Amino acid sequence: MRIREVVVTPVAFPDPPLLNSAGVHQPWALRAIVELRCGDGLVGLGETYGDAPHLELLRAAGATLVGLDPFDTNRLWRRVCRVLGGADSPDRHGLTGDSSPQKTALRVFAPFEVACLDLQGHLTGRPVADLLGGKVRERVPFSAYLFYKWAVHPTADGPASLVGGLPPVDDPYPAALDPAGIVAQARQLIDEYGFGSIKLKGGVFPPDEEIAAIRALREAFPDLPLRLDPNAAWSVETSVRVARETEGLLEYLEDPTPGIPGMAEVAKAAPMPLATNMCVVSPADIPPGFGQGAVGVVLSDHHYWGGLRRSAELAAICRTWGVGVSMHSNSHLGISLAAMTQLGAALPELTYAADTHTPWQCGVDVLERPLPITGGAVTVPDTPGLGVSLDRDALARLHENYLRCAIRERDDTSYRRIFEPEYTKRRPRW
Repeated sequence: MRIREVVVTPVAFPDPPLLNSAGVHQPWALRAIVELRCGDGLVGLGETYGDAPHLELLRAAGATLVGLDPFDTNRLWRRVCRVLGGADSPDRHGLTGDSSPQKTALRVFAPFEVACLDLQGHLTGRPVADLLGGKVRERVPFSAYLFYKWAVHPTADGPASLVGGLPPVDDPYPAALDPAGIVAQARQLIDEYGFGSIKLKGGVFPPDEEIAAIRALREAFPDLPLRLDPNAAWSVETSVRVARETEGLLEYLEDPTPGIPGMAEVAKAAPMPLATNMCVVSPADIPPGFGQGAVGVVLSDHHYWGGLRRSAELAAICRTWGVGVSMHSNSHLGISLAAMTQLGAALPELTYAADTHTPWQCGVDVLERPLPITGGAVTVPDTPGLGVSLDRDALARLHENYLRCAIRERDDTSYRRIFEPEYTKRRPRW
């Protein structure tokens, strides 16, 4: 069985105005859906970022994959590296650390590797979790992911130049700009999805305001683990102060300050583990990050660690160093959730509930039957491959969204400047 055709389809889906240390989410989130077609209706699926520079690299790499055996992922890696030739495609928002040619190659390789594993599962009649070593859990836990949020995108869902004539989106989540709003948002997510842990995306307001939100969450949910992620918005000094003031409140503090040296300094004084998806983000970061004691938890992300098998390798390295493992999330659709679920099912090292943006996509997806989150977890499918299949009508609608909206790269900072011209992204800000 050989790959006969590679199809990369960019899509756009509604994204609420979620605030972070870089700015605010645009009205439409971009993704790319990868299909590896082998004939007789056999298709392997992958999902990745939809920014224009990344799409260009995906299509260049995909053009070299026709004729490839989907079991030969080593050859897949060599072909991707050869066609990229050291290209570097950084993201504008910078929420997942600095870019590099190595990281770019891993980002391009990842969705093709996931699609190959999906094909392997269909060809062998086994779920992807079995190809990764077998299930160690039947259900993979996810965390409520809270955001400070505007009620709506300004000017009726954003400037016309970005929305492209698309209709306003029904956003079921009200504004959340203070501790009361954050607690209400948490209740809404927990009531609907049953989450058993809570993460707040910080770095938006002065640290004391976000400490107040954490204290309000602890009062409202005394038994649930809490996390705070300011995306490197604080200095070392501020990070140490916040860590001490939230002692006993946080399960972990994620990326309080920029860089491995700064994180290592904070880690020496913090009473809770520090987590990261910004300073240990590629294999080259592991020796300094772990050697300097900068992090106690790594949020793996198969989209930029190079797929599912490399993420499993990362988890094994974390086990060796005594570092905990969770999973990072960016705005995504159901193929990514399915891949995360299959990976989480096979990772003994998964010590913390994973992040997910699934509630924020408000039911929009490209799948016939998206995997549901119930009781705060996703049940691992026993069907072959990833356990999901494309809804081609939905894929066509989301591709039409992409064609009609004018967004071609995620840029939280520039979008916020439309409404606040003096806004700048600064790390650290406080």
